[in-house]
Amino acid sequence: MNSHGTGAAKAGIGLGSAIAVAISWSLHKSILWAIVHGVLSWFYVIYYAFTRSGGLSG
Repeated sequence: MNSHGTGAAKAGIGLGSAIAVAISWSLHKSILWAIVHGVLSWFYVIYYAFTRSGGLSG
C-alpha cells in the first residue's frame, strides 16, 4: 500500500472539513465557529445544504 500523501490530505484535513470551514467563515467570520464546524465536517455541510434557500431542498 502507498503511504505517501500530498497537500491537505497529508496534513489531515479532509474535503468535508475544508468546505465546512469555508462555509462557516463566510457566514460567521468566527474562528471558533469555523473550528466547531470543521470538526462536524460533512454533517454541517449537509445541514447547510438542506436549510438554505437554493440548496438541495430547493
